[in-house]
Amino acid sequence: MAQIHPTAVVERGAEFADDVTIGPFCHVGAKVRLGPRVELISHVAVAGITSIGAGTRIFPFASIGQQPQDLKYKGEPSSLEIGADNLIRESVSMNTGTEGGGMVTRIGDRNLFMLGSHVAHDCQVGSDTVFANNATLGGHVIVGDFAIFGGLSAVHQFCRIGQYAMIGGLTGVEHDVIPFGTVTGDRARLNGLNLRGLQRRGFDVAEIRALRQAYDFLFGDEGTFAERVELAAERYAELKPMMEIIGFIRADSKRRIVQPEAGHGA
Repeated sequence: MAQIHPTAVVERGAEFADDVTIGPFCHVGAKVRLGPRVELISHVAVAGITSIGAGTRIFPFASIGQQPQDLKYKGEPSSLEIGADNLIRESVSMNTGTEGGGMVTRIGDRNLFMLGSHVAHDCQVGSDTVFANNATLGGHVIVGDFAIFGGLSAVHQFCRIGQYAMIGGLTGVEHDVIPFGTVTGDRARLNGLNLRGLQRRGFDVAEIRALRQAYDFLFGDEGTFAERVELAAERYAELKPMMEIIGFIRADSKRRIVQPEAGHGA
C-alpha cells in the first residue's frame, strides 16, 4: 500500500504506484503520475501534467510542475516529464513547457539537483548530471548527459550545454558550451577540457591525450574558426569525442559557441 501521511493532500485523479511515499504536508495535483518507489519527503508541491519516474526522491519545499514563468504562456496543457532515480533537493523548482517550446520540459535519469536549483520551461536535461546549489537554467536550454553545474551558475535561454561539460560556480553562460568543455567567469569563457571528468568516466588515457591535441588545434590561431572546424573534421575523423564536438558546433543553434581567451589551451 502507498504510504500517504494524513496531512498530505492528494487530489482526485492523481495516479501513483502502490509503493510510493507521500510525506507530511505534501500536495499532489490531479494530473500527476508518480512511478514506483517515488518518495515525496515532506512539504513538496507537485502540480500540472507531471510524471515522475521510479525511485525519484524529492525533498522539502520543492515546487515541481507549476506553470512556466513565461508571459507568453496562456494556459496551454503543457507537461513536465521526470525520469527515474533522480535526487531533487530542498527548494528546487521545475516548470512545465510552453507552446513555443514543444509543450514539454524533460528531465532524464539519475540526476542530482541540489538546493534551490531551477529548470525553466521547455528545458531538455539528459541523465547523470549534477546541479549544485542555486544553479539555474533559463527556458529552452538543452543539457547533455554527465554535465556538471557549479553553485550559483546561470544559463541563458536557448543555450546548449554539451555532454560532460563543466560549468564553474558563479558562471554566467550566454552561449553554447561544447561537449567535454570547461567554462568559468562572470561571462563564461572556455578554459579547456573537463579532463578530470573524462578520467572519472573511464576514458582511455591515449584518447584523452588525442582529444587535447585536437582541442588545441580547433581553438588555435590558424585561419578562421569555421576553417579550423572543417580541417579538424578531416584530421580527427577517427576520434569519436572530437567528432561529437564537431557535430555539436555544426548543429543549428540560436547561440554561438563559447570561446577561450586568447592563448588559453587545454
